[in-house]
Amino acid sequence: MKYNVIAAALIVVSAGVIASEQGHDMSAMKNGMSHDMSSMKGNPAPMGHDMGSMAGSPGVAKDVSRTIDVSMDDTMRFTPKSISVKQGETIRFFIKNNGKVPHEFVLGTTSELKDHAGMMQQMQGMQMQHSMPNMISLAPNKKSAVLWKFDKSGTVSFACLVPGHMEAGMVGEVVVK
Repeated sequence: MKYNVIAAALIVVSAGVIASEQGHDMSAMKNGMSHDMSSMKGNPAPMGHDMGSMAGSPGVAKDVSRTIDVSMDDTMRFTPKSISVKQGETIRFFIKNNGKVPHEFVLGTTSELKDHAGMMQQMQGMQMQHSMPNMISLAPNKKSAVLWKFDKSGTVSFACLVPGHMEAGMVGEVVVK
């Protein structure tokens, strides 16, 4: 038990050092971790994620061209699983958690999602709340929105990064044409 507490503390300290080196304000970290874009300066790259990546960039409400409803549930599925958008389009994803356990909707490249999921696995047991423009964490029966601009053509992935959910198939894609 003593070693588990020490290992968890080392993970938190290591994450804090990495985050500080990347310009994160870690003052919000108490019993868990919180990514909060509002305190970041310059071009944010939270926990190794470049928000101006192949996945696109944060959207602006006045530029939203349409809203797409996405539901997630305890069958470890998103509905719809595949979405088509036009290059340059800003989408408001209206996300609803129809499940009985917390779920997430996280947009990114496949490698970004896998990297972040690995970090989440290492920090399992700690409460980690996401509040970045490309992701939302939702409690059961809650809903919220994510605004995202799809800058480049290609495929952008989305997944639930709650440990075990992505591995159980809770993934989807946005095809940008």
